[in-house]
Amino acid sequence: MEAKSAVPRLSALAHDGRLTVFRLLVQRGPEGLPAGEIARVLGSPPSSLSANLNILSHAGLIASRRDGRSIIYTANYDAMRELLAFLMEDCCGGTPEICAPLASIAGQRCGAAQ
Repeated sequence: MEAKSAVPRLSALAHDGRLTVFRLLVQRGPEGLPAGEIARVLGSPPSSLSANLNILSHAGLIASRRDGRSIIYTANYDAMRELLAFLMEDCCGGTPEICAPLASIAGQRCGAAQ
């Protein structure tokens, strides 16, 4: 990943409402959630949610699919992994003990979610 791809993703996440939506979708897994359920869970007005979903989608962080009359939103885990890898790419400067705790934390969090 190049910086020109990372910047829009980071920018999309640099907003409390969008970050909250993205984290909710990450937590819900590949099944995702319909927009109405996201609004209900977060107590978000439909217009704000729509704008946030649009920005996250354009940044490539979420995907959507139609299911009957509903649109189901899911986190784009590949994009999330690419962004995290980009942020960690040059970490450590030859001293892996700097980044090792981050990898450990990620493993613990992901292992606890399963």
